[in-house]
Amino acid sequence: MTLLILWRHGQTEWNAARRIQGQTDTPLSALGIEQAAESAPRLAALRPAVLVSSDLQRAATTAGALAAATGLTPTLDPRLRERGFGEWEGLTHPEATARWPEAFARWRRGEEVGDAGVEEIDVVAKRMVAVLQDTVDAAGPDAVVVAATHGAAARFATVALLGWPLEYAPLLGPLHNCHRTHLRHDPVRGWMLDAHNLP
Repeated sequence: MTLLILWRHGQTEWNAARRIQGQTDTPLSALGIEQAAESAPRLAALRPAVLVSSDLQRAATTAGALAAATGLTPTLDPRLRERGFGEWEGLTHPEATARWPEAFARWRRGEEVGDAGVEEIDVVAKRMVAVLQDTVDAAGPDAVVVAATHGAAARFATVALLGWPLEYAPLLGPLHNCHRTHLRHDPVRGWMLDAHNLP
């Protein structure tokens, strides 16, 4: 069976300040660089054959730590980017709540936002599934594939691959910085969840 690992990037200053990042291209903080360096050997021990990454620098830098440990060359793909949060990007949660109270409450409940230019959940899930399925298919059976990506995007991808309703994504709980979700693909049974939020 193929093992697909969705690996969230290390911490950024915006993560620490609880600013909404979305597709704003923020770098890793010093702590985020340390997290990636500490996480990479654990992933390298799983002998990944393929490494893909969001093209946003926080994910690409995280992927670079694994590339250094394995010799793999990461393929950057914009379809692995975080959900776009439109006008909310750069704002703290209280700031977004003050300006869009109803829309922000919908987001907190895991519902479609329908305001402020926030990317629709279905759009995120479809682009994530497309690139992940293409990558897994190209890797061949029994390969280990690592995708360096983002928290919300990874959760939407997980529920979509499993065939669950997208509104189940919040039930997985957050994917912490440099933590990962493991999914296995069996040619007969399809996708199965192995683990979520592993360090």
